[in-house]
Amino acid sequence: MEAAATPPSFDRTGPDEPVSPVVVSVPHAGRDYPPEMQALLTVPIARLTTLEDRYVDAVAVRAVGDEVMLVARRARGWIDLNRSPVRDRDPQVDAGADPRAFAAQPSDKVRSGIGLIPRRAGGADNMWRRKLTDAEVVARITHDHTPYHDAIDRALAAAHARFGVALLLDLHSMPPLPGVLPAQVVLGNRHGQSGAALFTDVAVGVMRAAGLRLAINHPYAGGHILTSHARPRAGIHALQLEIDRSLYLDPQFDQPGNGVAATAAWVRTLIDALADAALATAHRIAAE
Repeated sequence: MEAAATPPSFDRTGPDEPVSPVVVSVPHAGRDYPPEMQALLTVPIARLTTLEDRYVDAVAVRAVGDEVMLVARRARGWIDLNRSPVRDRDPQVDAGADPRAFAAQPSDKVRSGIGLIPRRAGGADNMWRRKLTDAEVVARITHDHTPYHDAIDRALAAAHARFGVALLLDLHSMPPLPGVLPAQVVLGNRHGQSGAALFTDVAVGVMRAAGLRLAINHPYAGGHILTSHARPRAGIHALQLEIDRSLYLDPQFDQPGNGVAATAAWVRTLIDALADAALATAHRIAAE
């Protein structure tokens, strides 16, 4: 008798046949900490919640309708789905990492310990008691990282096949930014490389209409998910959205708060506006 297949470490919602060109990804809200982490950690698991996009999935679930959505269940502390499984392997925690590939990547965040397998969290400079073996890291890539990205690929390909265009909205949250009147949302488009300017303009209009202070590409321009899946010239676009956690969490930044409904409402408006813009673009191209 064949062994049962390992269930995916993420949830996929929405129909097999897409009804919208928009696909939503929520890669950092996972709260599943596998038991085998406990013996390896130098800090309590409860302190790793600082790595999470804490309960941004509560916003996503309320905002997303029939669109295809992928929500990671596995915690970011286990593996970061928004990091490269090649160049972002940190040799300080990963015995299988290539130090040359790590040294060549430009991300200060990854160099500082927030790589494919995060090293710095919970107040510790190194949250792992020992280096992880190559086999341990490859298992996480195989069982968690690769399937998530494959599912994004399939969802975008299906949307593009049906509508002639697809747009990935990669949803994150952030701690409040410093400053007197800091941005409450940050829109990332890889400095114009991950999508047509039209979609950024549409998103800016929605957020300004909602009365939100916003920034573009600073301090978050988008990570591995955008660079891996966006192909604007082929009609597959991507945007990253960071939401200030004070907009939807309780004052302790721990549980969903009174702002979930209002935040979900403008995210819903954003999804609709992006879908309308994508369909209008596809119709215009088809008519040319």
